[in-house]
Amino acid sequence: MRTTVALMICLLGFATAPVFAQGSPCKSTASGDLHFHQLASKIFNNTRTIRVLLPAGYSRPENGSRRYPVLYLLDGQNLFDACLSDVSHQEWQVDETVTRLIREKAIPPLIVVGIDHAGARRGHEFLPYKNYAGEPDMDEPAGKQFPDFVVNEVMPLVDKEYRTLTGHANTGIGGSSYGGVATLYALMARPSVFGYGLIESPSLQIGMGQLVRDTSPLMAMPQKVFMAFGGKEGNNPVFTQRMLDALHTVESNFKAAGYDAEHFRFVIDQDAQHNEAAWAKRFPDAMQFLFGQWQAPL
Repeated sequence: MRTTVALMICLLGFATAPVFAQGSPCKSTASGDLHFHQLASKIFNNTRTIRVLLPAGYSRPENGSRRYPVLYLLDGQNLFDACLSDVSHQEWQVDETVTRLIREKAIPPLIVVGIDHAGARRGHEFLPYKNYAGEPDMDEPAGKQFPDFVVNEVMPLVDKEYRTLTGHANTGIGGSSYGGVATLYALMARPSVFGYGLIESPSLQIGMGQLVRDTSPLMAMPQKVFMAFGGKEGNNPVFTQRMLDALHTVESNFKAAGYDAEHFRFVIDQDAQHNEAAWAKRFPDAMQFLFGQWQAPL
């Protein structure tokens, strides 16, 4: 059932505003026509919030038969509301940015779906391979099931409730860090489903670089991919350079498969760190690159 932002805050028990570390109450930064659903996953045996941002005018009578492309973004808690970002207290500013870009006609009206992560089980759900470098003692992750979770559980809910355009040419997926890993893996595992990929700061050390190797050769492919990384993402410059080298290998694999500058973009943001502020800064360019030339099907 759809609800307003204010009502959903009360239903989730946030009638008392969250408090930042400094002790000051947090005022929600969410905006736009934002709706919420609770999804019980049979694949992961848990429940999470699905956040759906509809374009302005979606409910107007004259748009009653109009359908919209969809972008699925991971880590839904960090997309629209800084109060829900429990680490950095920053957000991607997806609602403000998408609303502005649509108003300026820089991108077409589209639906953005934020898929909440599973808290302490986030890495377990996102990673298709173990992170031997960062978490050598971790259990075998379940990330190979994540594309099935999105395609078989999240997408049917969204398609049932909203007027979506389906298919490879109308569907994108995106995420950052471990969410960037899950995004790249989903593009490889379900190439006929996701036509657009937004990959921010992916942790490509997982599986001793197996995900990098997964991109060669590329046979069935997404239409457009935007990938980015910051030059100050870690305190260890050697590790940062290894990540950049891995990303350049992915870039080379896409180019070897025939991608040109109109279909694959890799951005190195030299002064950017590994946080929501960096991803929010790059988000407008990513959206215009991915969807700026999108055309509605006839």
